[in-house]
This record gives sequence, C-alpha cells and structure tokens, in this order.
Amino acid sequence: MTEGDPREHLNLVFIGHVDAGKSTLSGNILYLTDNVDKRTIERYEKEAKERNRESWFLAFIMDTNEEERAKGKTVEVGKAQFETDLKRYTILDAPGHKNYVPNMIQGASQADVGVLVISARKGEFETGFDRGGQTREHAMLAKTLGVSYLVVAVNKMDEPTVQWKKERFDECVTKIRPFLKSCGFVIKREVKFIPISGLSGANVKDEVALSECSWWKEYYTSNENNTSAPTLLSLLDTLEIAGRDPEAPLRIPVLDRYTDRGIISMGKVESGIIRPGMKVTIMPTRNKYKVDEVWANEDPVSGARPGENVLVKLNGAKMEDVRKGFVICTDPPCRAVDKIICQIAVADMPDNTPIMTAGFQCMFHAHTTEEECTVAKIFETTNAKGVVVKGARYVGVGMRAIVMLDLAQTVPLETYEHMAFMGRFTLRTEGKTVAIGKITKLPPKRD
Repeated sequence: MTEGDPREHLNLVFIGHVDAGKSTLSGNILYLTDNVDKRTIERYEKEAKERNRESWFLAFIMDTNEEERAKGKTVEVGKAQFETDLKRYTILDAPGHKNYVPNMIQGASQADVGVLVISARKGEFETGFDRGGQTREHAMLAKTLGVSYLVVAVNKMDEPTVQWKKERFDECVTKIRPFLKSCGFVIKREVKFIPISGLSGANVKDEVALSECSWWKEYYTSNENNTSAPTLLSLLDTLEIAGRDPEAPLRIPVLDRYTDRGIISMGKVESGIIRPGMKVTIMPTRNKYKVDEVWANEDPVSGARPGENVLVKLNGAKMEDVRKGFVICTDPPCRAVDKIICQIAVADMPDNTPIMTAGFQCMFHAHTTEEECTVAKIFETTNAKGVVVKGARYVGVGMRAIVMLDLAQTVPLETYEHMAFMGRFTLRTEGKTVAIGKITKLPPKRD
C-alpha cells in the first residue's frame, strides 16, 4: 500500500464556448503525454470522418458517450488523467453548451485550475462573448467555484484568418481582461494568457516553431502578462495552489456514490487527510462510520491528502446514507444549516424579474450540493458607485448586497472565512447564474 504519489495533484477544468476547441485540446494533451495510443486515435479519426467531422477526432478521446459524439458536444463532465515530471493532473472536460451549465458546475466545484479556451478565429471569439455566449458565464462560475488560477488559452492561432498574428492575440487578451476583472479575478496574480493550437499541438507540450510565430519567445521571456512559461503544460507545472491544509479537519464533499460490495463514495479531499481505519462523521445526518478503504485515481492507498480525487468505502453505510452534497468530516464536523447570512454580487436576472426582492426563489449551488432557496431578507445593498443603502427593498444587476437566504433543507456549509471551499456559492434560475456569493455568518450552534 502506498501513501499515494508524492507529486501534487491538480484538477483542471476546461471551460469556454461550445466550439472553442476544449475537447480537442484536452484530447491532444492526453495524446501528447502518451495517455492514448496511436491506434485509438486512428480509430477515432476514422469514426470522425464517417460522421463528416474530420477535425474532431481528438475531441472523441474525451467525448465518450454516443449522444456527445453525434452532436459533437461534451455533456457529462469527462475525466482523464495525465502527468508531467512535476505534477499529476485530472482533466475535467466541462461542457460548453447553454443547457449544460449545471453539469459544468459539478465539474468546476472540484477544479483547482480553470483553462478558459477561447477561439482566435474571426467571429468565433466575439460570439463566445456577446450576452448569450457561454464564455462569460463560465468564467464567472469558475471564479465562484474557487479555481485558484485561470489560464486563458487563445486557441486556433494556426487558423488561416489568424496565422499566429500577435495583433489578434493581443486583441483577444485586451478584450477579455476587463471582463475577467469584473468576475473577481486578480489579473496580475491569478490569470495567465497563452496562444496555442489545440489541433496541431503548438505551445501545448512543445513550443511553437519560430518560423510560424516569431514573437512568442520574446513575449514570455520578458514575462509579459505575467506568463513566463513557453507552453501550456510547463505553465501548469509552475502554478502553486495555496490553502491546502492536511492538518485541518477532514472535509470531502460527496460528488456521487455507487454500490460495489458496499457503498463507495466519490469526492475530492478539500482539507485534512483520509486514511483507512479512521472514524468519520457524515454531515448533515451526523451518522458515524469507519473508513474501510480509500482509493486515489483507482489505486488503493494508505492515505490521501488535499487535492486528491478519492473513492471511500464506509463500513455499514447504505445507499440512502450517503448522497451527493453530503460531506465526509472528522471532528469537529462542518455545520449543517438551513439559513445563512451572506454577501452576494448580482450578475444577471431572469427577463421576467429584473430585480431581486425578498421572496425571490432560485437554486443554491455550493461545493457539490444544490438546494432550493429563498431570499428571506435584504440587509443592505451597495451599487457600482459604492453608495450603500441600509434596509434596501431590492437588489439590481451589478449591485452587491448582504442578504439572508432560507434553504429548503439543511445543507452542510461553513463560513467563507473559516473554510473558503465550503463557504462560496452561486445562485441560479431559468438557466442563468444570477449571483455569486460567500457565506459570512451561520446561525448560532444549537447543542
């Protein structure tokens, strides 16, 4: 039994508009890191040709179910692993189509780094950004769901309308920066920009040839846009994830569970260490179990640290005892509450209700949980100019507010200050992300 691989593990989520080339890029990464053999690729190439989608064969590696291949869109969050000499990675290939945003939330809630893939092709970049485009919503979700870094991969640089022109890359970067800033990213610290071709593999594992692109070497050696690595993989290797505390109490939000000679729960270790033999408490039910076995990336391990995607077998648990959104804890366990006081930033509202008032209902998404909620009370609002209104009657788009939310059932949560990954959330309704927020206060403990 191993303690697990000593190399740090990162979850990557690829996000962006539906045709920006996320699946093709992730498929090519797997191919370039020798995780898919040539024969499989040839099979996919042939299949893609038969469906008249020749340039899609790399995407087929990630899109494994029939519905996706026929449509050429990624629906479930696909999972695939690769490694470099320094780190291990799991790609969560998130869907980019409008109707699939809830899937994207599930994927991103486990992600450490977001790779925002945008297309440099004339017209495509612009479509991803207009009001109905996916790029906006995804970048915002990535921020709320807690990715530590966002790598903006400007894809399709080898396209005939682009031809690795520096002007087009700069144009895309200039347009996207203010928008990412408005999502709450600290550009200088958390965002990196890199030009790539997901199809040819240029700047993915190996640097683009000087003959194709003369300006890139000078660009990254002078650390322009705080990006000093030549390729996407070398850039990922340089990212340091803060706040992973193996000493803290254990927290594993459950993403799913299934039966295999006992109940196996899936999730990512957010804090603490899980080991076979230890006693854990499941929140919100407070049931206690002994951990029988732990697997990290399908291998049995004697311990798993923060950042690992794990499977956990709990002794004596039944299917109804463990659900998506429950949290596996060691003492002191997290709180389970049905009311929270929080700060929210309203980003968008449904067409028929342009403002948020007390009584507004929507879905509350935090870590792996989702629950119906109601805005119970608005304490104060702050508009874009910084004007504060105490006891305000409504919150409009672009405003920040302190509100109380009532949740339909108790949900395992913490304040953002205490454990950030258990204290941030999004509010969604009618297919839109209406607000992002963080929990500032929980009701007093009842003993």
